[in-house]
Amino acid sequence: MGSNAETLEFQTETRQLLRLVIHSIYSNKDIFLRELISNASDALDKLRLESLTDSSLVEDTTDLHIWLEADKDARTLTVRDNGIGMSRDDLVELIGTIAKSGTADLLQKIKESKDTATAESLIGQFGVGFYSAFMVADKVTLRTRRAGTSSGTQWESDGEGVYTIQEVDGLPVGTTVTLHLKPTDSEDGLADYLSESKIRQIVKQYSDFIRWPIRMATEHTSADGETTRDVDTLNSMKALWARPRSEVSEDEYHEFYQQISHDWQAPAETIHMRAEGTFEYEALLFIPSQAPFDLFSRETKPGVQLYVKRVFIMDDCEALMPNYLRFIKGVVDAHDLSLNVSREILQHDRQIRGVRRRLVKKVLGALKDMQAKDAERYTKVWTQFGRALKEGLIEDTDNTDALLELVSAASTHDPEKTTTLRQYVERMKDGQESIYYLTGETRAMVENSPHMEAFTAKGYEVLILTDPVDEVWVDQVPAFDGHRLQSIAKGQVDLDASADGDQETDADKAQREQDFADLLPWLATTLSEQVKQVRLSSRLTTSAACIVGDAHDVAPTLEKMYRAMGQQLPTVKRILELNPTHPLITALRTAHAANADDPALAEIAELVYGSALLAEGGDLPDPARFTRLLTDRLTRAL
Repeated sequence: MGSNAETLEFQTETRQLLRLVIHSIYSNKDIFLRELISNASDALDKLRLESLTDSSLVEDTTDLHIWLEADKDARTLTVRDNGIGMSRDDLVELIGTIAKSGTADLLQKIKESKDTATAESLIGQFGVGFYSAFMVADKVTLRTRRAGTSSGTQWESDGEGVYTIQEVDGLPVGTTVTLHLKPTDSEDGLADYLSESKIRQIVKQYSDFIRWPIRMATEHTSADGETTRDVDTLNSMKALWARPRSEVSEDEYHEFYQQISHDWQAPAETIHMRAEGTFEYEALLFIPSQAPFDLFSRETKPGVQLYVKRVFIMDDCEALMPNYLRFIKGVVDAHDLSLNVSREILQHDRQIRGVRRRLVKKVLGALKDMQAKDAERYTKVWTQFGRALKEGLIEDTDNTDALLELVSAASTHDPEKTTTLRQYVERMKDGQESIYYLTGETRAMVENSPHMEAFTAKGYEVLILTDPVDEVWVDQVPAFDGHRLQSIAKGQVDLDASADGDQETDADKAQREQDFADLLPWLATTLSEQVKQVRLSSRLTTSAACIVGDAHDVAPTLEKMYRAMGQQLPTVKRILELNPTHPLITALRTAHAANADDPALAEIAELVYGSALLAEGGDLPDPARFTRLLTDRLTRAL
């Protein structure tokens, strides 16, 4: 034992903060071992660097490692490293005070906070590291000798108010932290930290990818009952993201993907990136080949894990990936964050927001490359995740253009293959300005819709959109490549202006309007409870009538979705369009001209409206009445 022993007091504010850390802040006490191992890893890094840059430093760096030792008789857990170590002054500065400034301000904020979560968020900004040991220990003894010095130092405290510090001779270079553990208490979250299985579990969860070996002597009992002690390395040290891509095999990537995703299929794409500069990080991301069963469940969480210097911080880090990319799996290892960073801090961290932007662009870029180089593989990925990606067109306005390039949709161009918007634009007719689409529950329902008739007859391609999210994003995206997205079930459609050949003259149109000048207002009055307007249609060729909305009306399917979610919307009346060449409509016009007061005409008007509603997959307001009217008319016709 050396000389110069002293008993010193913690700073007043530090003592108060330490009491909070020990007694009330962290619900997960396992992190103490993560913190101590991380500190040991930093010490090994520093020795390795200093030995390379300081020729006068003569220390053995051939076997840098971290050693764990559990003594059940003494109830102590020891974490030892042969890293850089600390001097006496280092100890006083780094451990005697938690921070050089700002402690009082932080304490005031913690006192003002009303809940533990807020307090934990604040403490995360401050960083506690070494002091988390007092959550599980009645006393902590630290022995250390700095590389390049001959004398060591011992620091000891029970975490209450004072600590002792003294010189110690004969210590090896490095730091040894011995925790005199509190009794196991499951109600207080104090596990049996002397249990080999518990130690292994914590190391595996938080420190598996630390670059230095974490060793521990373990007992093994053979079949004949003989017990031997071996030295085991507890961590894999295989942080693939920290290695150059050229040095990692596809098998290693797939094995790691399976480990973090629990998906036994190979990923569709691997994204390995490194960012250097003011904020350094590495990322290893995977695009799965198959969607998880709970992709659209409310409980689904994002799949990107956050590490700091290879130390695990949290699963499902929402701050790193937007919700529409929740299917992406992988890790991000940031170099410049605190280990105690919280979710709340991450949500508002400027650097993390910058990382998120770059990760999103990298993922979307990888999907774009896949689309260009391997269309078949991209189609499979889009089939699995396209619906989620289209949510990004609603949520992520910064990447609208990139997402639109990725959209793949069924269309009337091919009964089996999908098309991109870019391919659609390349096939557009001369003079066609809009990208036409129609939404519906199924492809068959869309293809058989009356709205499609004129487009099919004149050879215009129409996108067939059957995902529920399609109803939302098409209204929020104004255009693609300068071409407006137009629903063929909304607004006026005039295909004659750009069609080849059979253009209708203005005189023909005027004559037609005059022929129906009496019927249209009468129908509008008769069906005033159901529709806001009745007009002649240019989109029908075989059907008698169809129902359309104004350009900015809420689509019926979207209206149903809102109502199903409990959102009450005002009833939107739509427009009834009539096919002026259909025998039923011309007969109705003739009958109305002969006897406008015939009560049977009002019933026929109801049947025309109801048939149009059914044709688009709508719900009749009074199915029983419609059935009775239809039955009566059929009976009279026989």
